[in-house]
Amino acid sequence: MTEVTVETSLLERFHAARAASIALATTTGLERSTALLAIADAIDARTDDIVDANGLDLANGRENGLSTALLDRLSLSPERVASLSASVREIAALPDPLGQTVRGSRLANGLKIDQVRVPFGVVGAIYEARPNVTVDIACLALASGNAGILRGGSAAERSNAVLVSIIRSALDSAGLPADAVQTIDDFGREGASALMQARGFVDVLVPRGSAGLIETVVSSSTVPVIETGAGIVHIVLDRSAREDWAVDIVHNAKVQRPSVCNSVETLLVHADAARRLLPPVLDRLAAAGVTVHGDEATRSIWPAALPASDDEWSTEHLSLDIGVRVVDGLDDAVAHIRRYSTGHTESIITEDLAAAERFLAEVDSAVVMVNASTRFTDGGEFGFGAEVGISTQKLHARGPMGLSELTSTKWIVRGNGQSRS
Repeated sequence: MTEVTVETSLLERFHAARAASIALATTTGLERSTALLAIADAIDARTDDIVDANGLDLANGRENGLSTALLDRLSLSPERVASLSASVREIAALPDPLGQTVRGSRLANGLKIDQVRVPFGVVGAIYEARPNVTVDIACLALASGNAGILRGGSAAERSNAVLVSIIRSALDSAGLPADAVQTIDDFGREGASALMQARGFVDVLVPRGSAGLIETVVSSSTVPVIETGAGIVHIVLDRSAREDWAVDIVHNAKVQRPSVCNSVETLLVHADAARRLLPPVLDRLAAAGVTVHGDEATRSIWPAALPASDDEWSTEHLSLDIGVRVVDGLDDAVAHIRRYSTGHTESIITEDLAAAERFLAEVDSAVVMVNASTRFTDGGEFGFGAEVGISTQKLHARGPMGLSELTSTKWIVRGNGQSRS
């Protein structure tokens, strides 16, 4: 009897989301922007409620042994809540993607054809210990004319419940359907399983979280999935790298926020520059509390490094740990990246233009950088207001996903009586 009740209630929510998506598809950009601004104002007004609920989630997480990285992602301070509302306002100010013409032409027979952006319809998201994702995905979905069904996991259940309640109330006050955003957290794993099997109700599913969670969604879902991946992120220090850039960029990429997917995990150093660069770079990291795991060549230059284990180069630490390897040259660095990278972000520090262009051309990741911190791989930093996730696949979307990545296209054909001969 319990199963029937749960299944029926889930189906009701799926039907309601589909109905809301149909209504949203005909709204104007102004209507959606107005609703987003109402959401931002409501988040600010209820900061204390959000932080209080989050405090309960954090206490529960500590009691259940959540890692430091997950606790950091779970945490919502007043400053982080203010950042959330600010990102919603940035999304509201972005151009409306719906109706934009991707390409078009007039055929010889007089038919006018245009490919225009349209919403997916219903976007599902499965994620863990990331209440900021609740706001980011819900608001990006709304701004692009989509309804959202969210499964945020038990670790952030109280935080997510408050945030979804705020969003739904703000939507209602703005005259848009509250069912355009809903959570299925109260159904636990059954809800997640149902969401993965909701083909016909959900148009696309985005997982965000651990490699295990993403693999489960990719392998189990009948709904099309946009895969976001783990971040085994590399920085290469070329033989010509400036010492000040190397020290500052590597420190920023590892220390600024080590628990996120765009933090650097592996440092590859050209053998010709290793004795010049390793001491200042690793001294700066060590002063910030970073544990260095080095290969034999690294430890011969910087003896404080721990020996790198066999699986070091395939480990996403998400903590103040970094693997360091001395490579023979750019070919060796690129080969290492091809073997171990998850296709997220890679950066090279160099003053050699030819080496920079080779790196950009030969490294096949979602984001490839020259002389910049990998922490810039982020929807907000790219000007998207927020992001749905960092896609590491190659179909439909790749890299930080913003409004346009939550749209599909359809062809509009206008004629004046043509028939095909």
